[in-house]
This record gives sequence, structure tokens and C-alpha cells, in this order.
Amino acid sequence: MPTYLTPGVYVEEVQSGARPIEGVGTAVAAFVGFAERGPFHEPTLIANWDQYVQNFGSFTEDTYLAHAVYGYFANGGGTAYVVRVGGSDETNEQNAAPAPEPAALGGFLVSVAPGAGSDISVEVDDAEGENPSEDRFKLVVRKGTKVAESYEVSTRKNVKSYLVQQIRESKLIDAVEQPGKQQTRPEKQTLRLPAPPVASTGGGELVRVDPSEYVGDAEARTGFAGLEAIDEITMVAVPDLMSAHRRGDLDAEAVKTVQLAVISHCEQMGDRVAVLDTPPGLNAQRVRTWRNNDAGYDSNYASVYYPWIKVFDPATGRNTMVPPSGHVSGVWARSDGERGVHKAPANEVIRGAVDLDIRLSKGEQSLLNPIGVNCVRAFAGRGIRIWGARTLSSDPAWRYLNVRRLFNYLEESILLGTQWVVFEPNDDRLWSSIRRNVTAFLTEEWRKGALFGRVAEEAFYVKCDRDNNPQESIDLGRVVCEIGVAPVKPAEFVVFRLAQFSDSTSLVSE
Repeated sequence: MPTYLTPGVYVEEVQSGARPIEGVGTAVAAFVGFAERGPFHEPTLIANWDQYVQNFGSFTEDTYLAHAVYGYFANGGGTAYVVRVGGSDETNEQNAAPAPEPAALGGFLVSVAPGAGSDISVEVDDAEGENPSEDRFKLVVRKGTKVAESYEVSTRKNVKSYLVQQIRESKLIDAVEQPGKQQTRPEKQTLRLPAPPVASTGGGELVRVDPSEYVGDAEARTGFAGLEAIDEITMVAVPDLMSAHRRGDLDAEAVKTVQLAVISHCEQMGDRVAVLDTPPGLNAQRVRTWRNNDAGYDSNYASVYYPWIKVFDPATGRNTMVPPSGHVSGVWARSDGERGVHKAPANEVIRGAVDLDIRLSKGEQSLLNPIGVNCVRAFAGRGIRIWGARTLSSDPAWRYLNVRRLFNYLEESILLGTQWVVFEPNDDRLWSSIRRNVTAFLTEEWRKGALFGRVAEEAFYVKCDRDNNPQESIDLGRVVCEIGVAPVKPAEFVVFRLAQFSDSTSLVSE
């Protein structure tokens, strides 16, 4: 308390004792896989598809990381971390393919923008309108035979339509002034731009990887181990595990080793869930065998989705099958944002999916749903939807994915929101503050529909008093707060009971 020496009126600020607990983010994905370029040494944070292209390149044939990240953002994903495997920064530099020389065009150098792909050309034509000035012309950008962009440009630097300035808006080409050349209006022509080099996981051919690369090293920040230092991650996917398996680089035993490693990583961290894929080309019966034998995992920190989905592949110009984990992670993020983490991320449309590898029937799903395989199904007039929301746990208490993710969210929020408790005097006033703050947080979650109960008292309890903080515990420097919550479970089986009845009228005789 301050010491007052001079008569007067004083104002003091005091702590109210209320320390609001804020909910943590629930939708930050981590992807481990192959990319055409980019760093190997640590996870890289990206906030959108353009940032991925800038750091790791675009779609490459026979790999799935780019498709997974693109599907994640297309389905509502926010930020994500990318870990590149398949080499080292040293081999990346040694094997990097040289960039092609840009094309000269009237004193300008024009080249393909990063991530724009191949088969790009520019066409010079007359500017529109009557008697255009000598410095103006039209620049048409084509992707294949299709006109993708068109610009009215000028060779004069002091006008708004200056070519270099205008082309900054393009997603397909870049343009700079050619050193030592005067910028003039080029003649009518069509100029095909040399495609940028398509690097692969090692800067050249796809290299073979073993499970240790996926597991990684915590000190070097590689693989799953590199994700340990990042607290906000809530889901982990390894889409290119299946591309390595399909090429024969990893056999079934190696795939199992990697999937067990990512599950172990999620269990040890305690705040994230693994999004697993099934091997390609399996029918429902073979997936059931794979799940029961090869992938007999039992964990509430993992989920698996089947079948693969068909999407458009810009690298080949045609549709291709990809594992669904990246798109599914985006659906999780979208569901969290629209409804909350307590809502099961199912009965949701997968954006970008044009078809499925196998169209499952209700009977086939009845074989897979009880063993924790979340099916993706096509419904007439309703699109391609996720039609399952289970973990790989045999424990009924942790059967549903939204329950596991809700507890992750509550635990992490309370953990971060009560850091102020450390080193405070361990007495009744502290216990009362903890109860008040945690109760306020859980009450708000109950109001959002995250907890089950007609009133808050049915939805949760918070106990932090002398009963669970005896003197022996206080002497050890411990504060024990016991929290119980009743999570909502998804309405997985909706049953309407219909009965036939007749409305008969009684006749009463007098």
C-alpha cells in the first residue's frame, strides 16, 4: 500500500481478480512432404497459397504436398506450417536447375512468374481506339491457347500504363527494363516464354526417403521433430507419404512406421491430431483389412479418411487422384470458424473435389465406420461430403473427433490463460480467483453450445479449494484445480420412428 504524506484525494488502480481466459486457435495445420524447391531445415509459416508458391513452388507431377496445401486453403484453412523432406539445403543448392533466360521484347525482359507453370506466351497487338499514340500497344498473355490476361501498356515511364508498372498486376508474367536498351514499341508478334525449371524434392530427380526423414531431428528442426517447438499447431498431415509408397520408395511396413511416428508426435504434444490417408487404390474390403491388420492403430489423437479424391492437376492439365488429408484439414478449419471446434467436422462439402476414387455405398461404409475409417461420399444434388467424424480410438469416451479436439482446445486455453497463477500466494484467495476465471471461460463455451447441459451446472464443474489442496500439496508448491466437462456428442445416427394409426370415432347409442 502506498504511503500518503500530503492531505488530498488519491486514486488507486487495483486488480479486480478477474483474469479472462481467451480461447486459443484451433485450426493451424502442419504439412510434411515433397516440394519443388524451398528450405529443408525448419518449418515454414505460410498464410495463403501465394506464399506457398513463393517459398516452395507450385504443383509437380507425382507429389501431393502442393495439392494438400492448395486444398487446405481452398476449403477454409488459415495459417499453416510446411516441412519439406527429401534432401538437404546443401543438395538443394548443388542440384538447383538454372533459371531460363528471359525473353527480350522492345527493350523489356519478360519472363514467367514463379508458380505460373508452363506453356505461356505473350502477343503484341495494336492498342484499341483511333489513332493511339506511338508508345502504346496491347499485350495479351496466353496460357496454352486461352487468353488469360490482357493489358494496354506504354513504353513511357511517366504514365500510369507503363509496361513494367502494369505487369506487376499479372499472375503469369514478370517484366523489367533491359539494361542498356531503349524501351520502344515492339512489332506485332507472338513470343513463347521459356518455362521455369521444374525442380523436385532434391532439386533434380525425386529421391528415395526413409522413415527417419519424416521423424526428423529436433535440433535441426526437420520432420515431425521440427514441429515440436511450434505450440499453435492443431493438425498434422503427411500427404506425400503415399506418393513415396505408390512409387515403391516405402513399403507397407515403412508407411506404418511413419504413421505411428506422426501419431506418437501428436500424443506427446497433446494438442494436435494426425490426419492420415489410406494407401491408394484400395476397395472397401481391402481398407477394412488394412485398418484391422497393417494399421491397427488405437489412438484418440489420430483420424483416417477414405477414399482418395479426384482434383484438377495444373502440372499435367488433367484430373488426378490425391489423398484427402489436405482438403480435410481445410474443412476442419472451416467448420471451426463457422460453428466451433465442438461441432463434428462432418456432413461438410469438400471444395475442389470433382469425383472420388471409389463411390462408396451405405453398406460399404457400414464396414468401415465402426473401425474408425471416416468415409468421403458423393450424394446426388449435395456434392462430395465428409461422412464420418471418428478417431482411431477403441475407447468410447474418445470415439468422436470433435470431443478430442474440444478437449485439446479447452486444455490449451486454460493452460495459457492461467499462467499468471505461477508464484502467486497459494491460499484461498488464489483458489477463488482460479475458480472464478475458469468458470467464466467454461460458461461462455457452454453458451456457445460446446458443452452438454440445460444449465451451466450440468455442463461442467470447477473444484479448487482445501479439499484438493491440502497442506501437504501446498508445501510442495502445488495448486490443484479439478475440472469436469460434459462435451456434446454428434448426432451420428438419426432415427425417426414412424407408426401407422387410425383416427376412429366412438359411436355412443342413447
